[in-house]
Amino acid sequence: MIPALMPTYNRADLAFERGEGCWLYTADGRRFLDLGAGIATSSLGHNNPHLVAAIAGQAARVMHVSNLYRVPQAERLAERLVAASFADSVFFCNSGAEANEGMVKMIRRAQARNGHPERNRIICFNGAFHGRTLAMLAATGNPKYLDGFGPEVEGFDHVPMNNMNALRAAITAETAGIMIEPVQGESGVNVADPRFLQELRAACDEFGLYLGMDEVQSGMGRTGRLFAHEWSGVTPDVMSTAKGIAGGFPMGAILATEAVARHLTPGSHGTTFGGNPLACTAANAVLDVLLAPGFLDQVQARGGLLAGYLDDLVAAFPDIFDARRGIGLMLGLRCVAPVGLVQDAAMHEGVLGVTAGDNVLRLVPPLVITEDDCAEAARRLGQAALRVRAHLAATAGQESAA
Repeated sequence: MIPALMPTYNRADLAFERGEGCWLYTADGRRFLDLGAGIATSSLGHNNPHLVAAIAGQAARVMHVSNLYRVPQAERLAERLVAASFADSVFFCNSGAEANEGMVKMIRRAQARNGHPERNRIICFNGAFHGRTLAMLAATGNPKYLDGFGPEVEGFDHVPMNNMNALRAAITAETAGIMIEPVQGESGVNVADPRFLQELRAACDEFGLYLGMDEVQSGMGRTGRLFAHEWSGVTPDVMSTAKGIAGGFPMGAILATEAVARHLTPGSHGTTFGGNPLACTAANAVLDVLLAPGFLDQVQARGGLLAGYLDDLVAAFPDIFDARRGIGLMLGLRCVAPVGLVQDAAMHEGVLGVTAGDNVLRLVPPLVITEDDCAEAARRLGQAALRVRAHLAATAGQESAA
């Protein structure tokens, strides 16, 4: 019989009862160093006192009122995000996929209201991941994710990332905009070339297109800047973000310039839960930490430290790892051995990571990871590499004997 909890995920046989910082604990006392952070979501780690107190305090007052009324917590959060970014206005929602759907709607709506309703196609990139809704599956373009869900939603074209000739060749009279992740997480922690992002901006200006950044995973301090596109000096027209925005509380946001945002008029878009008092209180608490003087510099420093340790692992175990990728605390180890085997070995050594495409083990720890945590991560991943090496040798020996 099918279980009560729908079997949508291949879950590890682990359940955690509490956490502290970058560590998670099972009921039987086992301790795991969390380098996955709920897939880059637990930005302040586990049991952060400031975040916990903010959520508990707001939950005791009012959690939800709907967007039929003013939400002061949302107004404050929007003002702070606008002040810290390129944007003039913000729309709050519940998830990354919902934020990306809204971003596509904004781009199409702005083109239509500016007299170009025929401009309704979005150029996306091979290796992208934009979410699990029907439209975002089409934007992602991965046949594996599209399988069995009927006709593909129209309106998305795909080209290789970092290939400007292919991008320009894909622009037609129906193109409304471009949607790109500054760092592709799901397909293997692939960083967009800063020059390519700059050329995308120039192409959008030349052809009258809108540039949309999907910063669902790379945003909210993950790379050592509030948003990853800042490293390239590029200003988008619209941007999605989610995951780490509220430290684990479900939330997403769309940030946009006035030129785009002003077309999302009353009745054109909506959300029941998005931007409610509890979610925005959590996000404001996260922003308190992220915008504190020196915090993002610390993320950069920790990212550099952890990257150095990973480079040492690549050098020490060339039969297990062949490259380190990423920026800030959005890192990946491309594996020679099967990544699932490496992930299992790491878990056995008390380290949690997330698999990604191209045989990559993704490491996206809480932004509050300490120097000691980084050193311990390297030690345990080294032990995991030895475990994988021994397993592969034993397997090869068995095959030779057979």
